[in-house]
Amino acid sequence: MISLFLFWTAVGLIVAVVFASFFEWTLHRFVMHRPIGNFTYPYKSHALIHHRIFKSDHTYHLIREDDKRTIPMAWWNGPVLVAAGMLPFGLVAMFSGHWGILVGATLACGGYYGAYEYMHWCMHLPRKRHVERSGIFFRLNGHHLLHHRYMSKNFNVVLPLADLCLGTLLLRSKIHFKQAEGPSVPNVQPKTPRIPVSAVP
Repeated sequence: MISLFLFWTAVGLIVAVVFASFFEWTLHRFVMHRPIGNFTYPYKSHALIHHRIFKSDHTYHLIREDDKRTIPMAWWNGPVLVAAGMLPFGLVAMFSGHWGILVGATLACGGYYGAYEYMHWCMHLPRKRHVERSGIFFRLNGHHLLHHRYMSKNFNVVLPLADLCLGTLLLRSKIHFKQAEGPSVPNVQPKTPRIPVSAVP
């Protein structure tokens, strides 16, 4: 009985992580980057304020201490988004009787949101933390930096699976631009070298 519960917990956990990538992508693209009727709070706080302050150049990293509050979501967003992500799994668990699915989904949705907030915080406010030295963070940081350069690309922060599947994944910039630099920021410039103006005949 316990092993069956653990099996369904693992199933819920794995499926919910995949689901969370698509949930994050949908929320980011269709709610945080465009107003929905009179519901404009996410659009204003993210697209109009966060993206105005944090661009892809040196301002990708925090410049003014007062702007620190614009990095994380509002405190109440966490419970709302985690509950919304768990909802379909709760329905499946209720109709199937496999409550381990909901337990796994709860762990996945809570962990995914926590990872989003923490990594997003570290990306814009680097402090040479342990996580900032990891290869995964390094790649995800470049992924997010490109989103600040191209707002219609790279909507995922945690797991770019949805970006890959839905055609919004961008690995490098198509053109050269002055990008943020730092020990945990990869070079996302085009692979073709930039030709100095003085070298052009």
